[in-house]
Amino acid sequence: MSVSIVQYFGSQSGKCGYCTGTNCSKSNGMHAYRLDCQDYQDLIDRGWRRCGNYCYKLKNKDTCCPCYTIKCDALEFKLTKSNKRILRRMNRFLRDGKRDPVEQAVRSGNDDDVTEGANASASEPQPQMPDKSPAVINVEQAMSLAQAQKSKAKPAGAAQLTLNHSPSLGSNKSAAAISNKPRKKAKQMRLERRQAKLGDTKEQPSQKAVTQEKSLSDFLSETSETNKHHLKIVLVASSDTHRSCADAVLALYRKYQVAIHNDNPARLTLANMQRFLIKSPLKNEKPDDGPEMGYGSFHQQYWLDEKLIAVGVIDILPGSVSSVYFFYDPDYSFLSLGTYGSLREIDFVQTIAATTPALKYYYMGFYIHSCPKMRYKGKLSASYLLCPETYAWILLTDVIRSKLDTNKYQRLNEDAAARDVNEFLVEHLDEVMLLLDANTCMQYKNYVQITGTDSDRVEIIEYSELVGKVCAHRMLYVNMA
Repeated sequence: MSVSIVQYFGSQSGKCGYCTGTNCSKSNGMHAYRLDCQDYQDLIDRGWRRCGNYCYKLKNKDTCCPCYTIKCDALEFKLTKSNKRILRRMNRFLRDGKRDPVEQAVRSGNDDDVTEGANASASEPQPQMPDKSPAVINVEQAMSLAQAQKSKAKPAGAAQLTLNHSPSLGSNKSAAAISNKPRKKAKQMRLERRQAKLGDTKEQPSQKAVTQEKSLSDFLSETSETNKHHLKIVLVASSDTHRSCADAVLALYRKYQVAIHNDNPARLTLANMQRFLIKSPLKNEKPDDGPEMGYGSFHQQYWLDEKLIAVGVIDILPGSVSSVYFFYDPDYSFLSLGTYGSLREIDFVQTIAATTPALKYYYMGFYIHSCPKMRYKGKLSASYLLCPETYAWILLTDVIRSKLDTNKYQRLNEDAAARDVNEFLVEHLDEVMLLLDANTCMQYKNYVQITGTDSDRVEIIEYSELVGKVCAHRMLYVNMA
């Protein structure tokens, strides 16, 4: 396991990208020099999100537009009629190139599916970056120091950390045991109970036989060599700058940002794109029980014939695929590429889950109910919101939506007795790992004994409470003068 290294920046405020208010977006931020993929999985399960190497967590009680982390259970996902229309539209276009009826709908604004596709492209804006610059450190040397320090730790301590992992992110082995159990649908179970009461003991047809609806995979596999157009999706590691920073990618990014987000073309430089979409603190990890491509940051490039028409920026983590950003050629808006890209990414999760059962969730970033154009994420079935107080996952229902209509900030978890199982308490402070300089790494208790000062105590506690006990004890906190 690699060692995560972060520098905490504390409270941040700035312009909101959702309501466009000034100095009303409130968050906490930190710079990540290196993030272990499991650590980042644990962080996003506490409401954190990354933009390049910058990680931020909204203060939902104080910020203008509360942001709730949202995920979809890809194995429980069901296609809507709108989803099916978008998939058929793409298949029809690939098959015979037909698109005129939809182009007319785009011009007149009368097509609901196109509107949904356009909304799905309304990716989260870049967060307000802090004025601070991260300290310059030797990452490899810091990792060696931390690993040497951890090797001295007592085995009991390591066991305790393992037990404090979120239950939903258990080992692949345990997840496989759960996922391999046959699960009956509620409709099928009700049918069997009704027939049992009537004394009917005949063997019932399988659920597949009862419902012959086409699956997402069925729609996406409708390809033929005789198609007029051919769509190919290529997975590229973001660290492969030769392919992820190709001229075609930069040109597409600029075209999308100008047309969709009205950005200033002069600001859309290669350095800007690299900072936002290429650079990542996640390093590719390939454990034996992980997916074939491993964990880390990747780009999914959508090539229509020989032309790049879309790019999905994703993080593949031990428990999920997290969508970072999606941009496409506005000339192909008639294909609802925003929604189509989401469906493709859900299918990608389903494919991975077949061999890595623990990885079955699709993270869509933030659900912002107070911003109507960002509510589209809640349209995917089997979607859950993260409670900002207990960090439990709550199914997104009309009841939840109604509550958010009443008050834009909600605890979400109705169980008043529920609490954060990964809560950091003051008594846990001694075990927090600090990086003091190029040659010194130690636990907080040793730092206080040696320096005789605890002037950073309040800030370190704040950071630890935000990242949770597990990450506070496992990650390396940069504390340089």
